[in-house]
Amino acid sequence: MQKEGWTRVSVRRTHLELRRPQDLRPGRPPSEPIETVLRRPISPVEYLKLYSLVGELWLWRDRLVWTHEELERYLSSPDVYVWSAHAGGDTAGYFELRQHSDQWVEVMYFGLAPSFIGRGLGGWLLTRAAHEAFALGATRIALNTCTLDAPQALPNYLARGFTIVSEDQYLLDVPERGGPGLPSVVPKVLSRS
Repeated sequence: MQKEGWTRVSVRRTHLELRRPQDLRPGRPPSEPIETVLRRPISPVEYLKLYSLVGELWLWRDRLVWTHEELERYLSSPDVYVWSAHAGGDTAGYFELRQHSDQWVEVMYFGLAPSFIGRGLGGWLLTRAAHEAFALGATRIALNTCTLDAPQALPNYLARGFTIVSEDQYLLDVPERGGPGLPSVVPKVLSRS
């Protein structure tokens, strides 16, 4: 039974990877000064501000259901790296890397704040994320995106040299309207079930 105001959609998730530094095709440098900061340590409250700023528009909610203790334990792991990007005192976006024991690094989250989308920063910030992942000794960088993410996400990943390794589909209940000031997500996804 569907909750009022929600609809079930079919979402396509695309898994990608980048295997060698020489396969990375860098994004163009930003036209404005951008500073990236390793947020280590980062408190759960500070982390959730970044997560919500970047992910609210795309219905990110996985980290929102974690308890404060779960999030604190995860963020204090020596294998987790959170970088934020700043322009003129504003948060422009962030990326989160997780190092795995078999020398691969996963881009757990990556994105821009809504006011920075369309300003040519996505390719550059993804390039920074890949450089940081390879600096950790990665022999492979993995990430995934889905049809709920920004329409620029998949083209950006492919333009930087990531290749698609698999795709799958799943059903998800999403709000018919994203909320005040947020667009409807239903037209962006593949189909309603």
